[in-house]
Formats: sequence, structure tokens, C-alpha cells
Amino acid sequence: MADGSVAGVLSLQGKVSTEEWQARVDLAALYRLVALYGWDDLIYTHISARIPGPDHHFLINPYGLLFEEITASSLVKIDLNGNILQDTPYFINPAGFTIHSAIHAARDDAKFVMHLHSNDGVAVAAQKEGLLPLSQHALIVLPRLAYHDYEGIALNHDERERLVADIGDKTLMLLRNHGTLAVGDTAANCWVNMYYLERACTMQVQAMAVGRDNLLMAPEAAQAEVRSQVSRGIGGALAWPGSLRKLDRQLPGYDA
Repeated sequence: MADGSVAGVLSLQGKVSTEEWQARVDLAALYRLVALYGWDDLIYTHISARIPGPDHHFLINPYGLLFEEITASSLVKIDLNGNILQDTPYFINPAGFTIHSAIHAARDDAKFVMHLHSNDGVAVAAQKEGLLPLSQHALIVLPRLAYHDYEGIALNHDERERLVADIGDKTLMLLRNHGTLAVGDTAANCWVNMYYLERACTMQVQAMAVGRDNLLMAPEAAQAEVRSQVSRGIGGALAWPGSLRKLDRQLPGYDA
């Protein structure tokens, strides 16, 4: 529809708590941003948000909508057992539930969790050495980057324990042969975390065109300097409002 809303989905604004509505708007914005940057994969991959409050409930995409179609009202509220907690014509992707429920349950700081299958993210996740210290973006990412070995499509709930163990206290992860993952205590921080990881992966894929032997790694002293400079995190507060303005210009309607 012209305003970005989805046919058959009634607005939930004013029908849920202020905190839940804000989480819905922020999460819908993340979906639209991923689509805008070309990092989506049709209806696949997932971004989730924990709803503030004592209940461990979170929001995830309605399975069947493209990321560019997702709105605040179309997001599906579920619990940690995958039960849908609202009237909705949609269901959820079981693989998305497996990955996201594991991290939300284990990490109170993981208010937002984003998982992508971007071309460059998967390409680097499939390289034996993983992310290399080739760019400033990579140096910023590396201190907070974890790895998880591929076990197949994430339908096995037993994998959740291994996912949680592998990510530890990191905010970024390369899922081997699979894709990228970012967590954040806010939508802004989750977005900027993923932005840096995806950009670092793209830069590496392009640099690898000259061959591994011709790559120039950043000096060890410079790597240590960047680690100290970004020890408190990347931070997304300044970039987030501009990202929303970009959405309002190019892909409006996420806040419906």
C-alpha cells in the first residue's frame, strides 16, 4: 500500500503499552533498514526485540512478509516457548525462534537481535580465517566478534546452548557458512553493530580480489590502539536518527 501498511493488519497503536509500541516501531525500522541496504533474503532471516517489562516476551517478523513490508503493527509477539500471544493472521519461522529465543533468554542486554544472510557476510563466514584485520571497520568489530560453527538449519533446540556459549558476552557473531548476527541494548546500537560488521565483510571480500598474499594487515600496534579506543563499544545514538530520516524519505510506513 502507498503508506507502507499491510492489507489486513490493523494498527496496534494505542492498543498496546507505550513501551511495546516503541519497541515495535524500532524493530520495524530495523527490518526496513536491512531491506533498504540490500541485506535482506526474501522473507528469511530475522530480527527480534524484547518487549520491556517483567514478562519475557519478544517481537519477531511475521513469516511471509518481505522486510520492506514489515510494520510496527504486523510484528508478532511471542514468548520463549514460541507461543503467539496476539491475534494475527501470521505465524513465525521456527528457525528464527531457535536462534533468537536462545540469546534473549541468556542475555538481558540483548534487547534487539539481528541475524542476516548477506552475500558478503556469508562469504566471510565461510572463510577459514574469518574476519581479518584489513580495515578500520574490521578493527572496530574484532574485539566484540564471536564465531559459531554451522550445524544445519537452526531447527534443533539443542543448538541454543551452543549458540549462547559461543557468543558469550560479545555483541557480534559470524555464524559459519550461514551469516552474521548482532545484538544491542537498543535498536540503534544493534543497527550500528551490524552495519560495521557488514561493511567490514564487504571490504574484506573486495580486498581478497588481489589474493591472500597481497593483502596488507593492519599493524599489531594499530590493532591494539583501536581496541583501546573502542573499548566502550561502537555506539549508535548519533547515527540512528539520521537512519530513520532516510527511511522516512525512501521507505516510509514502518511506524504504522
